Amino acid sequence: MTTAARKGPALHVLMLIGFALGLGLGLWVNIAVGPDAEWVQTVTGITGVVGQIFLRLLFMLVIPLLFSAIVMGVAEMGDLGSLGRVGLKTLLFTILISAMAVIIGLIMVNVFKPGVGIDPAIAQEMLAQGSGRAASIVESSPESVDLGQFFLGLVPDNAFAAAAGNQILPLMVFAIIFGVGLVLAKSPATDKLQEVIGGLFEVMMKLINLVIKLAPIAVACLMFNLSALFGWALLEKLAGFVAVAIGAMAIHMFVVYPALIAIFARMSPLSFFKKIREPMVMAFSTASSNATLPVALRCAQDELQLPRKISRFVLTVGATANQNGTALFEGVAVLFLAQFFGVELDLMQQLTVMLVCILGGIGTAGVPAGSLPVVAMILGMVGVPPAGIALILGVDRFLDMCRTTLNVAGDLVAATVVSRGEVDPVVDPPEPLRAIV
Repeated sequence: MTTAARKGPALHVLMLIGFALGLGLGLWVNIAVGPDAEWVQTVTGITGVVGQIFLRLLFMLVIPLLFSAIVMGVAEMGDLGSLGRVGLKTLLFTILISAMAVIIGLIMVNVFKPGVGIDPAIAQEMLAQGSGRAASIVESSPESVDLGQFFLGLVPDNAFAAAAGNQILPLMVFAIIFGVGLVLAKSPATDKLQEVIGGLFEVMMKLINLVIKLAPIAVACLMFNLSALFGWALLEKLAGFVAVAIGAMAIHMFVVYPALIAIFARMSPLSFFKKIREPMVMAFSTASSNATLPVALRCAQDELQLPRKISRFVLTVGATANQNGTALFEGVAVLFLAQFFGVELDLMQQLTVMLVCILGGIGTAGVPAGSLPVVAMILGMVGVPPAGIALILGVDRFLDMCRTTLNVAGDLVAATVVSRGEVDPVVDPPEPLRAIV
C-alpha cells in the first residue's frame, strides 16, 4: 500500500460530509417548506437525476468488473484444489453468518413484538400511501420457492443474455466456469487471454475510481431527496420496527463480526473496522452491494492487504451471495408484518421463514430495495397479506442503507477469514498478511 500523503480530506470523510449536508438540508426543507412545494419538487427532480446518474455509472461498469474479477480470481488460484478449498470455505462461512443473522432477527422480533398493538388508523394511512408501489412489488415477487428452478436458473443458457438482463448469479456461474477453463486449458494462448481479462479488470477499476470521486456529490443528492420528501413522519410511525431491525443489525455488526474476526482471522476488530470505513460509508450511502464492490475490492487490497486472488473471488461472489444483512431484514420484516396482521406463526413456520430468508439472501440482487420481492413472496407463503409490504416502504430506504452496510462488512469479514492461511506467492508476499493478523 502506498503511503503517499493525500491532498485534502479522505474520500470517506467527504462522503460523510455530503451525507450530513444532504440529510440536514432535506429535513429543513421537509419541515420548513414541505415536500409538495413546486420549487422543492423541481430541486428534488434535479438532485434525483444526479444521484441516479452516479448509480448508473457504477452499474454500467459493475458487470464487466464482476466478470473479470471472478475469472481472474479463479484463474489465479493456479489449481482446482485451491479453488475448491476457497469456494467451500466461502460457502460454509456464508451459510454460518447468514443463519446467525436470521436467528438474531427472529429472536429480537419475538422478544420485543414491534408489530403488536399498532393503531389500525395509522396502518390504513400507510397502506394507502404505499399501495401503488406495493402492488408492483407483489406482482414481481415469485409465488413460492422452487428449489429445482432456483438451481436450474443458476446455469445460463446464454451468458450474454444473463449479463444484459443483469442476472448476477448466472453470470457469476459462467465466470467461475470460464476461470476453471483457463486453469485446465493452460497454454500460451490462454495465458494471453488471461492477460487481456486482467487488463479489462484494471481498466474497469480505473474508470470506477474516477466515478467514485463523484460520490460525495451523489451522496448529498440522494440523502437530500430522501429526507426532503419523507422527513421523519414515516420513521416515527414505524419506530418500533426500525428499532428492532437496527438493534438486530447492530448486534450482528458489533458482536458477531468482531468475534469472527478475532477468533478466525486473529485480527483486532478495531483495526479491521477502521480499515473498512470507506466501503461501509459507500454502502450506507448507496444502499447497493454491487455499487460498493469496487470500493470493497480496493479496500481489501490496499487497506486489509489480503491476497488478491482470494479477495477478488470472495468479494465478487459475496456481493450477491453473502447478504446476511438482507437475510436478517427479511426475517424481521416478515415476523413484524405477521404480528401486525395478527397472524400467529408457530416454531416450524418460523424455521421455514429462516431457511427461505437464508436462500433469499443468497439470491437477492445487490441493488437498492432488491429484497422487497422476496419479502412479499415469504409473506404469501405464511398467510400474511403480501400487500402489507406497503407498511414498511416508508422506512425501507433507511433500513436498506443499514442492511447493505451489514452486507458489505460481512463480505469483507468473509474475505478476511477465508484469506487466513491463503497466500498468493506471486503478487502477495506473506509479510503484509502476517503483519495484520
